[in-house]
Amino acid sequence: MSLHPKPRDLNKIRTADPVVLSSQVIDLGRADEPTNRVSNELSEIDDDIAIVESFSHMVVFRTEEGLVTFDASGAQSGEAVVESLRGWRTDPVHSLVYTHGHLDHVGGSGALIADADKLGYEHPTVFGHENVPRRLERYEKTNEWNILINRRQFGGVSPKHGLGLSHGHPRFLPEDTVWPDVVYTDEMSLKVGGLEMEFHHGKGETDDHTWAWVPSKKALVTGDLVIWVFPNAGNPQKVQRYPLEWASVLRQMISYDAELLLPAHGLPISGKDRIRRVLSDIADVLEALVRDTVALMNGGASLNEVIHEVKVDEDKLGLPWLQPLYDEPEFVVRNIWRMYGGWWDADPASLKPSLQSDLASELVSLVGGVSPLVSRAQELAENGDFRLSCHLIEFAANAEPENKKVHGVRAEIYKMRRASESSLMSKGVFASAMRESEAISSDE
Repeated sequence: MSLHPKPRDLNKIRTADPVVLSSQVIDLGRADEPTNRVSNELSEIDDDIAIVESFSHMVVFRTEEGLVTFDASGAQSGEAVVESLRGWRTDPVHSLVYTHGHLDHVGGSGALIADADKLGYEHPTVFGHENVPRRLERYEKTNEWNILINRRQFGGVSPKHGLGLSHGHPRFLPEDTVWPDVVYTDEMSLKVGGLEMEFHHGKGETDDHTWAWVPSKKALVTGDLVIWVFPNAGNPQKVQRYPLEWASVLRQMISYDAELLLPAHGLPISGKDRIRRVLSDIADVLEALVRDTVALMNGGASLNEVIHEVKVDEDKLGLPWLQPLYDEPEFVVRNIWRMYGGWWDADPASLKPSLQSDLASELVSLVGGVSPLVSRAQELAENGDFRLSCHLIEFAANAEPENKKVHGVRAEIYKMRRASESSLMSKGVFASAMRESEAISSDE
């Protein structure tokens, strides 16, 4: 993820304590240093509570029976996270709780098992929602597809930074990933060494999400339900997300009057008022997006009309915990449409479309060749109208897929468009198109 400020800008970190930093950011409403920090460093948040800031974080509770960890980070960061954990405590890991089955949360589990073997400890018991193994099974069935889309989404993020999501291996799901030993359906209670925890299922970014309440610590463990950027409820390449259900979970969390919130990305938050503010802001924007999208659907609007009309207040998008630097509102609108209206966009021509290459060839024939399309696409791009520019250059490229000149212009247009975008998802797709055309235009 390229999250605000950039997670790799570790030289910009001035406030070591993540709780102190989050308090400053929330109280001031602005961030002057990174809020998503991929340092693999551990901070002790409270007595017997720690967090290792990585991609994703590991949240740890120390008990008399051993450690309880939430998430294991990703495959490439797992060993570094475990090393930081062992610099804090050498107790055995009694339990590993998956907040959900994304690879940056489960991919590092093999490092925890290797650590247990090295120290002569029993393997931790792994807990998760019943949909976690179903997700992992789906990953196995769609291995090549998931490698493809993650390479596209994270292709601009260097693997040396430890995100572990574009590792180039033939397996998308790392072979040493540990599957859950114990699963639950709606709610579950767990007591380890006197520490009582409540696990709750809640749909949001995924359908397998667990959030936890730890009563004695008045702490919420939120996983990816709080990520310190705009909620990841619209990802264009991934399965259905659940914005209204997500908001409902956040409202439920608010009712607990927690004093500590421990997310899987971004900064831990201390204080009832700060927690309430952040959770409320996220819930507000999700509820508004659903309300406004469904209202237009009820009025007979097409998907194209909806995505251009539904907006989020710019003041909200300026908040450090809501900036659209990974996902963005327009993509969430599409997911809402898909949930309530299906896949058809209400354009009669798109219900049973022609081949794109046939349509492109017909348009090229009508305008007298690809040159007018390419020239106009360049002109539009130079004037900042990338939406229309990209349509035209795609027609040209589909009509003449081996034309090096067309692809040279296409690469330049997508390079410009990538630079103009804020979200990593947009940047990733446009960068992929750029690289595709660069390869064609430079081929001898």
